[in-house]
Amino acid sequence: MIDSGLKDERLFLVLDEGTTSTRAILYDDRGVRRAMSQAELTQYYPAPGWVEHDAAEIRDRTIECAREMVARAGGADRIAAIGIANQRETIVAWDRTSGEPVGRAIVWQDRRTAVQCATLRDEGHEALVSDRSGLVLDPYFSATKIAWVLANNPEARALGSRLAVGTVESWLVWNLTGGLHISDASNASRTMLMNLDSGRWDDDLLALHGVPRSILPEIVDSCGELGSTSADIFGAPIPVCGLIGDQQGAMIGQACLADGQTKATLGTGAFILSNTGDRPVRSAHRLLGTVLAQVGGKRSYALEGSIFVAGSLVQWLRDKLGIIKDASETEALARSVESSGGVTILPALSGLGAPYWRAEARAVIAGLTHGTGRAEIARAALESIAHQLDDLKTAYAGDGCPWNRLRLDGGMSANDWVAQDIADILGLGVERPHDVETTARGAAMLAAVGIGRFSSLIEAADMCGQSDRFDPVIKEDVRRARLADWHRLVAQ
Repeated sequence: MIDSGLKDERLFLVLDEGTTSTRAILYDDRGVRRAMSQAELTQYYPAPGWVEHDAAEIRDRTIECAREMVARAGGADRIAAIGIANQRETIVAWDRTSGEPVGRAIVWQDRRTAVQCATLRDEGHEALVSDRSGLVLDPYFSATKIAWVLANNPEARALGSRLAVGTVESWLVWNLTGGLHISDASNASRTMLMNLDSGRWDDDLLALHGVPRSILPEIVDSCGELGSTSADIFGAPIPVCGLIGDQQGAMIGQACLADGQTKATLGTGAFILSNTGDRPVRSAHRLLGTVLAQVGGKRSYALEGSIFVAGSLVQWLRDKLGIIKDASETEALARSVESSGGVTILPALSGLGAPYWRAEARAVIAGLTHGTGRAEIARAALESIAHQLDDLKTAYAGDGCPWNRLRLDGGMSANDWVAQDIADILGLGVERPHDVETTARGAAMLAAVGIGRFSSLIEAADMCGQSDRFDPVIKEDVRRARLADWHRLVAQ
């Protein structure tokens, strides 16, 4: 049970469905985490470049974690509202009648449609995609994943009007509410099927990818009384009042609510968003225009750069190379040597994201010598994050969105060495909140606004906590030398 001092306080339940785990978290209206339950998600790699999840496992483990938190809170009547944050671009197909998934979920990291995207680019369709959706033609986004299911899953095709497709928050809401098929504008903007200006499904994009409008969810606000859970799940209905893509959620949880404010979330990948206010930006440097949130029918926008591999590189060092037993070892290893000894890593385990967009790229470890040990390789892996961020900083400046400071969050940002290295290589002040799990806090803020606890996200920013600051200390010649090595490797 929650401690007795909170017995009269109603809490916010956040369902934070990530790439490697799902979590249910209780927040109070001051943004303080009161309890959390977490369960790992199984990763499937059935072919090179393919990444899948079991959608039924996502549903079942999320509900199990949520039930545990409802019980800890003292029952459903103690929960003011639910907010959901989710891994974006991942798609689930399911049968509207049975409610069961049709095949596995195709995860955002999946690259199986790289050839399809290249063909569409060669046919001259990228200008249309960029103009309408703000995105680039890449397997990362949902549209070609949906097209792949329609072309390659006979069971899904045979369902006809019974087929439903959505991103993960759509799948969870469907199950929690007993059949409500919705997606908030932040997630819909990542599908490559939504018109960035109108906030609606775009007929030309639907036709380009061969996706019927009838299988897609209704696009709704990111907060409000969007639906209620079925009474039998938690013992009584609970309003669902917040939906948000995980990276937009982190931006809200960092209180990056003013034009020009920028955050970087370091998790499985690294995702950088800069607030552009009420203006959608079409990038000239292969960055992504995206919806930050939609509140009361009004959309705010962000410019995004997506790095596909950050924490997953450390996971690879642990699980595939056996260099470390735990991710936390990397900080001590990085500090144990003065440099990486000339080792540079191109972390293209899932291709390269922004600003390169090279789906066919493969990872490289360069500069190995007899003197190279696991400390140098671990340090080079951590250094690759700052190197990629520096390239994005240049691209943002080219699009008229320069960074004045950067707010870090996500599990990997808890590594002090990484935070300092980013400040050094970018030459910027970097801030990191004491609680780096800002994605879930952003979903809690939306739920609090949606249920009326706060009148706006600006007012809900009181739920954000204090931050630490890291300022650059590196010598300029060392910084230039590292970036020169990096740029030579990228050029190859």
